[in-house]
Amino acid sequence: MIAEAGMAGAGYIALGLLTGALHFGLLRWNTLLYARPGRLWAAMGIQCARMAGLGGVLFLTALYGAPPLLLTTLGVLIARPLVTRWVAWKP
Repeated sequence: MIAEAGMAGAGYIALGLLTGALHFGLLRWNTLLYARPGRLWAAMGIQCARMAGLGGVLFLTALYGAPPLLLTTLGVLIARPLVTRWVAWKP
């Protein structure tokens, strides 16, 4: 029973990592669109999609209780520095 809980916990962390990687990976593209003239609506659309996607995943995991929500959020928080360093590093 404990092994099953551990596997489920790892799944929620992996979901958070994937969601966070997508959310913060799109942040660079979103920022570039905000910087370009005439791309305000596209940037705002991507911004809304990013927030709705992250909020939707967190909402759906919250339906399963507090531990899945917290583990998914932990995955998102782990993904943030990893993705921002990876995107910022250009050889």
